[in-house]
Amino acid sequence: MQTKPFRIGTRGSPLALAQAYETRNRLMAAHGLPEEMFEIVVLSTKGDRITDRALSEIGGKGLFTEELENQLLSGELDMAVHSSKDMPTVLPEGLYLSAFLPREDISDAFIGRTAPKLLELPHGAVVGSASLRRQALIRRLRPDLSVIVFRGLVDTRLRKLEEGQADATLLAFAGLKRLGKDNVPTEILDPKEFPPAPAQGAIGVESRIGDTRMDKLLAPINDRPTHDAVTCERAFLAALDGSCRTPIAGYATCDGDDLHFSGLILTPDGQTSHGIEISGNRRDAATLGRQAGEDVRAKAGSNFFEGWS
Repeated sequence: MQTKPFRIGTRGSPLALAQAYETRNRLMAAHGLPEEMFEIVVLSTKGDRITDRALSEIGGKGLFTEELENQLLSGELDMAVHSSKDMPTVLPEGLYLSAFLPREDISDAFIGRTAPKLLELPHGAVVGSASLRRQALIRRLRPDLSVIVFRGLVDTRLRKLEEGQADATLLAFAGLKRLGKDNVPTEILDPKEFPPAPAQGAIGVESRIGDTRMDKLLAPINDRPTHDAVTCERAFLAALDGSCRTPIAGYATCDGDDLHFSGLILTPDGQTSHGIEISGNRRDAATLGRQAGEDVRAKAGSNFFEGWS
């Protein structure tokens, strides 16, 4: 019988903590365990400490996970809670994403200071975003806008906006909702027009492969539709060698046993893009995502990827 608290690793941002608390609360409810049986362990990651440069310049998504994964591998943590869209497609040997909580809204939220909607911004307005996908999509819709790098926690970005460093910014609506900031967006962007990052809105739990005790603990909180959709999306990303250096969008939806995936790759200027749609059985989620990635790669041709490194 477990006597020591289960150790849940997380980054220390308000959003990361909200996600860790949601995971803990779901585990408490699923197993009838008291709060003291779970310890939230906060770690600072390199991605949190370096906020003045784009992730693509300093090493990519792994900067938000390395410290947590090292402690998972050493046994100091039992599990780690992540925003699934921040996870690299290749995880350290011995670790896997073992559970996903029910997915939040996948949409991007537009927060406008000088206009309430992206298409209503004045000519030459400045939009701040750290995401290459968002930057490319903005440039596709509004090539006249000036796009600058905006990094930092949610409140930091909102403060920069208030200070007038930009006319608008974009954030994941899921994160704003989890922080109780549903009223902040001035526009919720349509995923068909402005598709999200793969795995956006999904909280993922990482644990050790072969740790049957953790597998049993996490199984009841794993949401299968989210699991299958994110599996498909991450397979698409992996087939394209996706990282923070590549403007890639994609999302899957489940309807009964059916899964439908829509993906998009863009050049950083947003002016050239290739889309893909594929449907099939949910049990083939990984295969469908990989096939979509291979198909869109073939459609785009090798020249399309020459600037991706």
